[in-house]
Amino acid sequence: MPDRTVIRGGFVITAADEVHADVLVEGGRVAALATQDSQVSQGWAESADRVVDATGCYVIPGGVDAHTHMEMPFGGTVAADTFETGTRAAAWGGTTTIVDFAVQQRGRSLREGLDAWHAKADGRCAVDYGFHMILSDVNEHTLKEMDALVEQGVTSFKLFMAYPGVLYSDDGQILRAMQRTAANGGLTMMHAENGIAIDVLVEQALAAGRTDPRYHGEVRHALLEAEATHRAIQLARVTGSPLYVVHVSASEAVSELAQARDLGLNVFAETCPQYLFLSTDNLAEPDFEGAKYVCSTPLRPVEHQAALWRGLRTNDLSVVSTDHCPFCFNGQKELGRGDFSRIPNGLPGVENRMDLLHQAVLDGHISRRRWIELACATPARMFGLYPRKGTIAPGADADIVVYDPNVTQVISAETHHMNVDYSAYEGRRVTGQVRTVLSRGELVLEDREYVGRAGHGQFLPRGTCQYLL
Repeated sequence: MPDRTVIRGGFVITAADEVHADVLVEGGRVAALATQDSQVSQGWAESADRVVDATGCYVIPGGVDAHTHMEMPFGGTVAADTFETGTRAAAWGGTTTIVDFAVQQRGRSLREGLDAWHAKADGRCAVDYGFHMILSDVNEHTLKEMDALVEQGVTSFKLFMAYPGVLYSDDGQILRAMQRTAANGGLTMMHAENGIAIDVLVEQALAAGRTDPRYHGEVRHALLEAEATHRAIQLARVTGSPLYVVHVSASEAVSELAQARDLGLNVFAETCPQYLFLSTDNLAEPDFEGAKYVCSTPLRPVEHQAALWRGLRTNDLSVVSTDHCPFCFNGQKELGRGDFSRIPNGLPGVENRMDLLHQAVLDGHISRRRWIELACATPARMFGLYPRKGTIAPGADADIVVYDPNVTQVISAETHHMNVDYSAYEGRRVTGQVRTVLSRGELVLEDREYVGRAGHGQFLPRGTCQYLL
């Protein structure tokens, strides 16, 4: 790997600043920034091992996707992207760090679940990665294990109010886990849906012959997301635990979060591109096509999108992650023909997030710096990776994307690199495209050609959340 790289002629955008500058990379890290065409910059170029021309392009930090599910077992099948294919697709989309979810199986230890995910990822990732830990069996042993995991750099723990009998934790278990994170500095992540009530509505819908994919959205009612969000916030207040609510989709849930944040609580939340750009209209597509859009929380009626965009502008929603959990339409989503409850829940998206959010900049929803804040800097801070990740500054890892803001592309399964046979955004025209990607100073994508390798990506032990009061 060339030890000294200069990225010349670009417009550097971080969450904090926008500046025409050249970037010097040495030993896999950002060494310095300098005014373009200055004597300093000229000297860099003359002595560089490699010069990357970024003329007419943005130079941005590599994206941090804090919510992915590679090789995730679910609903009798397994997510279609491996750590190799999924991290390669992430790089194509300008994301250079993912935080995936290791899963504890009921009756097993957290360590066994974490070791299983290490075995899947080790030596296979094209970009850097970390892990959250899913708790599906809260007991005295696993509560003690949480402390050890925080010390080892797995500092966030996900609990589910949904999926009774599979991943569900009751309020008492959630309370105990939150008490532990309050003490050990970890962050509680919550899938906030009232799974007990939802299961009743699923049973009633199927008994009445309502089996099509669109009913998936109807039974997972927006108010049941809001109720669970409210309950999670109150449990966090009782325990003093910080809370991060994942994949927020409903305006009523945003209202609960806004109220909590107005009180100054350590409550944070993310939304995902599917909730910003898709709706129940997609779930209602005929001939079982709606199955492609089955995920949980579900897509909502289009009027919810305004509240989500507003939440992103006011910081009541702090992060945009993908919840990338792809299942092929053929052979996987089809498991739910005749019974929407059997459709594997999840959408592909790790490759599309940066482009869709850039389009949101052009559409006037967010600013350029907010784009970088939502997709790079805040997830890095939220999950203990900043300033190593999420910014372009001296000392940071040289995870850098040269982004052409003027190229128009059409998103399609025919051209994407995710290991799934459809795109959730098929035919959508967006402006902006990743040209070149560096991960720790090493080229992964060069002028739209993949030059990366499995095994370059390293596991990232993480610090604790940097937003806690």
